[in-house]
Amino acid sequence: MDATEPPGLDVSRARRAGPAADALSGTPGELGPRPKTAPWSALRQGLLWAWRLLAWLLIGLALTSVAAVAVLRWVDPPASAFMLGHARVAAGLGRPPPHYHHRWVPWEQIPTSVRLAAIAAEDQRFSVHHGFDPLEIRKAWTHYQRGGSLRGASTITQQTAKNLFLWPERSWLRKGLEAWLTAWIELLWPKERILEVYLNIVQLSPSTYGVGAASERYFDRPVSELGLEEASLLAGVLPAPGAYRLERPSARLRQRAEWIADQTRRLGGVRYLEKL
Repeated sequence: MDATEPPGLDVSRARRAGPAADALSGTPGELGPRPKTAPWSALRQGLLWAWRLLAWLLIGLALTSVAAVAVLRWVDPPASAFMLGHARVAAGLGRPPPHYHHRWVPWEQIPTSVRLAAIAAEDQRFSVHHGFDPLEIRKAWTHYQRGGSLRGASTITQQTAKNLFLWPERSWLRKGLEAWLTAWIELLWPKERILEVYLNIVQLSPSTYGVGAASERYFDRPVSELGLEEASLLAGVLPAPGAYRLERPSARLRQRAEWIADQTRRLGGVRYLEKL
């Protein structure tokens, strides 16, 4: 043993132990305990989990909306989002039920006069577009650029999507959802079904929805017995059901009804409905 070596220390064994011995002894630069995970890494994992959850939630909502549209191709909706919203507000104000008037009328009982009047008043290219009317959108945008107000260019399909599933207040969110639902309604429903649902849920007075209830309340007869004059009056209130009054038609409403009746003839009458 070398005289300089401490007594009892086997140098050859210590050298053979190498890094392992240094790690056990805590020597810097060699193997040791793993460092703890940095806080930013945990935050990144949390954000990634949240994004995945949001993505799955959006996918679920999208699939649910498509399933609802598909089911309503065959099942008549008992109420619309607008009706339920109306009932909620009326109940909040303490008004006694019924909060609104509505009665479903099947397609076969809706006369051609009512079908044509609604198309003539609201969407004369209903038979040819696919939910959106580029011509009306272009007209509305041109009118706005020239200093006018931004008027609506909604088709019957868009109004059906809004009234059935959404809410009346304007917003980009509502318009985006409306476009999504409109596309699926056009894809999954025939034109006759779109028009049937529209005529059964459209608001025709502050508390009346659908042509069935409106016909009974304001003309005292079932909708199947309405002629072109009464049908044109019904369609005439569609732009502003809160402003026009069916129980006391104003001169302006009667003038609009005459225009609608003339438009139904210009469209081709029953021959137009054969295109649907």
